Formats: sequence, C-alpha cells, structure tokens
Amino acid sequence: MEHKISFEFNARFHTLGQVSDEIEQLWFVCHGHGQLAKYFIRKFEVLNDGKALIVAPEGLSRYYLEGFTGRVGATWMTKEDRLSDIENYLTYLDRVFNSVKSQLKPGVQVNLLGFSQGAATISRFATQTNVHFDKLILWAGIFPPDLPPLESIERLKGKKVYWVYGTDDQYLSAGVMEEQETIANHLDIKPRVKTFKGLHELSGEVLLEIAAE
Repeated sequence: MEHKISFEFNARFHTLGQVSDEIEQLWFVCHGHGQLAKYFIRKFEVLNDGKALIVAPEGLSRYYLEGFTGRVGATWMTKEDRLSDIENYLTYLDRVFNSVKSQLKPGVQVNLLGFSQGAATISRFATQTNVHFDKLILWAGIFPPDLPPLESIERLKGKKVYWVYGTDDQYLSAGVMEEQETIANHLDIKPRVKTFKGLHELSGEVLLEIAAE
C-alpha cells in the first residue's frame, strides 16, 4: 500500500543581479530537462544591466546525466507520481518567488520564462498559483495539455504571452507546433511568436527584444 508524508525540504535557487530600488524587471526563469540553475542563469547575463534581477529556481530532482558519475542535471518531474511532483514544485516556486518579490519595490515588471521542459513548469506556475506577472514566455517548449482551461483563461487574460523558438530547433516537430496552436486556441490566447536562427537554445538578442517591449 502506498503512503504519502510531508516534511521540510531544502532547495536552492540562483540569482543574477542585486536587490535594490533600481530594479525595474524581475525575470523568474525555469530551466529545461537535465540542466542546472547555476549554469542556465548565465544565459541571461545580457539582461544584467543593474535594472533587472534574474531568479533561476532549480528542479527538485537531480540525477547523473550519464551512468553513475560525472555531470549532474535536474528535472521538474517525470511520469512517476507526477501530480505530487507538480504540487511540490508549485509550492517551491511560490515560496521562492514571494521571498524575492517582497524585497523589491512595488510595481516591478514580472516576466515568467520557461525553457523546454521549464515551459510546462512555468505555465503551471502562472495558471495554478496566485502569482502576479506581466509577461509569460514559453521558449522552445509548449503549454502542457492538462492545464485547467477555465482557470487558465482567467489567469492569462490581458497578459503578454510569447512563444519563442529557434528555426532549427531539433526538438520542435510540426506536430509539436500544431499542438501548441491547438492548446493556445483552447486557452483563448494568441501568443506573440518570435523566432531566431538557432537550435534548442536561448538568444540574447531576443531576450533584449522582449525586455524592451
């Protein structure tokens, strides 16, 4: 018989930039499958101009990428006990976000970004918690198909939603793109699509474009 138990759990996150009254934008960014926050956050150095604070939480499950030693990556969830994983990371993301946001002046623009697997993670955070945000950016990933439609439509109403991907992204097939369009229609949104010449990766140029809009 399976049982569940709750207990205290320590988790880490990384930041780029310094908390100050000069901060105008908070970027809350979720990495992809097999990445670590301390490396992922370096991709956002282009935004580190003294007016932006970048916060990168890390997936709660870490593992060796190959075999039993060497490089380590993290994941947000797997198919095993997935609902518990989702509940756990939503609680964690909410705690991190509120801890950081409380240190900033009111009115800071909040940008939520998820890369690859992190796109599903940040989508759930945006639609299944009470987080206040201005922009939702799905980068090289799509909305998960199981978002609660009514709640999601209400939470995304009036928000700027972006879908960004490299034109040579090896993981985005025609089927994936069609699925994204179908889900977006069900959620009654029309994401602003931005593309760039590249693979399954981030683009500093596009990040700056979104930051300026």
